[in-house]
Amino acid sequence: MKRLRAFFYVQHLLGIGHLARASRIAAALVDDGFDVTVVTGGAPIAGFPGPGVKSVTLPPVTSGDEGFSGLVDLQGKPIDDDFKKRRSEMLLQAFRDCRPDIVIIEAFPFGRRQMRFELLPLIEAIEATSPRPLLATSVRDILQERVKPGRNEETVDLVNRHFDLVMVHGDPAFATIDKTFPLAGAIRAEVAYTGLVAAPPAQAACEHFDILVSVGGGAAGKSLVRSTVAAARNADNAWTWCLITGPNLPKEDFEAIARDATPGLSIFRFREDFASLLTGARLSVSQAGYNTVCDVLRAGCRSLLVPFAAGGETEQTRRALMLEEHGLATVLMEQDLTPEDLAQAIDRALAGPPPVAHRLDLEGARRSAQILRERFKQLRSA
Repeated sequence: MKRLRAFFYVQHLLGIGHLARASRIAAALVDDGFDVTVVTGGAPIAGFPGPGVKSVTLPPVTSGDEGFSGLVDLQGKPIDDDFKKRRSEMLLQAFRDCRPDIVIIEAFPFGRRQMRFELLPLIEAIEATSPRPLLATSVRDILQERVKPGRNEETVDLVNRHFDLVMVHGDPAFATIDKTFPLAGAIRAEVAYTGLVAAPPAQAACEHFDILVSVGGGAAGKSLVRSTVAAARNADNAWTWCLITGPNLPKEDFEAIARDATPGLSIFRFREDFASLLTGARLSVSQAGYNTVCDVLRAGCRSLLVPFAAGGETEQTRRALMLEEHGLATVLMEQDLTPEDLAQAIDRALAGPPPVAHRLDLEGARRSAQILRERFKQLRSA
């Protein structure tokens, strides 16, 4: 059997969620026998995209602020046309070098419109290639809802003109794309649900904490970090606390909170065994990012979610409230986050009923590989 070549583009801008999910899918593709090239364009993160894949790193860009209002380099300088041209040329050369059978673009055109300067030329190159690779977009199950007029129509037009497949990384029993993308019915490309892209089950924890607080990549969770430090300091109990700030929290901020930490609070930038720690925690406190929620669902632990909502973001709030409706989490809104309210919400979460058993499909990485192989075979036999 021919070893299919997959070319996977992912751009993370603020957190590491997009990169983490894409890396899980890339690993599943490798396990399924694919030759995988992952192209990344954000700040380097140790351990990603992971072993077994070929990696191409474009000159990194990040978001200028939490509202995704502009692109800057790692020094905070806005990128110019020369920078964009250099990235675009590197991306096209990587595509030509790979000669892929399948191209996967993470988020675009449903998101990452900031990257049109390099993604539209890539799509043109795909269309000009013979035989033409299968083109798929890889999107999470819940999308950003507050978009400018005409943007959804533009998205549908790009999908219908260029894409063969929309892979939605969710369980339709929980969320379908039409719930947050009102023009889903106008999409002519195939829409396939993969299940949630969760990591494999973790080993049992060898370290136990009462309250395990995590802030994803750390670029957008400073208020949760500060409230946790204060709540732990003011707690009148013997709870053990663990705070994982994320690798993107600025060094000076990390050092400041480490100095303020109470003896019962352990602080880390990153824990490779985070998923394992969840299995031994009485309560997980986190934002409501896709990957963290998948880890919590896999562990089956109690969960308090503080969804990120800055800059008009709606995705995490929608996910958190849906999980609360399903009996799988307790929610504290970001605008209500203070040390006192956090402490009260923790008490409520611990006093409430345990999370209900769920049957959500968490095998989305493996199923993504199967879907791509099946659709490629259908494309070539058509």
